[in-house]
Amino acid sequence: MTSPSAPAVRQNGTGTPLVLLHAFPLSARMWEAQVERVPGPAGDDARVVAPDQRGFGAAPLGEQPPSLDTAADDLAELLDELGIEQAVLGGLSMGGYVAMAFARRHPERLAGLVLADTKATADTDAARANRERIAAAVLAAGSVELLIEERTAENLLAPGADEELAGAVRQMIAEADPAAVAWAQRAMAARPDSLDDLAALEVPAAVIVGELDTVTPLSEARMMAEALGDAELTVIPAVGHLSSLEAPETFNAAVRALLKRVK
Repeated sequence: MTSPSAPAVRQNGTGTPLVLLHAFPLSARMWEAQVERVPGPAGDDARVVAPDQRGFGAAPLGEQPPSLDTAADDLAELLDELGIEQAVLGGLSMGGYVAMAFARRHPERLAGLVLADTKATADTDAARANRERIAAAVLAAGSVELLIEERTAENLLAPGADEELAGAVRQMIAEADPAAVAWAQRAMAARPDSLDDLAALEVPAAVIVGELDTVTPLSEARMMAEALGDAELTVIPAVGHLSSLEAPETFNAAVRALLKRVK
């Protein structure tokens, strides 16, 4: 991880530490509405920290082989650098996978958990094969053009989503480094089923999902909420996979409700 003062980490507020992990293949820029608004008018409701994950945004990829455990340990190192012993951890999509890996490897550092538009089940054989196909293709081409074509903003957002927002999502995808895309795809393909890990947690949790999310649908959100011992499920109407971008105020309200349960 880069140092806390570097562009790879966005911070705001002074309250309960809340760390937000971005989706694939975006960057911490997707959390702007949360970094700016979750801390509240006085800025003391939360200390929001949004890091770029390994290889994305301003964060270096490094030399380690693909593993979500490595990404989780990156986060533990960042918390050390920031002087944060425990945090509420939130992740959307790939960020949720890393959050679950962190909960498995560093449970003592978890004060609460937000799982948004993600899933605890492992990939099917077909899904793993597709991830490897994409990883190999972007490396061979030295370009993320294939990813832009296949993982379009239209697939990540609800039908009829705001065109300005769709353009911003397309731009973040276009900025992704092919090597980071391949690394992340292979790391996600190797992740284990995490439902038992969630069942073992004893922290308050929030599960959030867009009603129209076709990437990690409501059925997956319900499984996570049922596995967790103390979870509240929020289904956001009329939005897709990137619920924090499409409905930031509803998303932020669910996060603030969790922060109140943590305190």
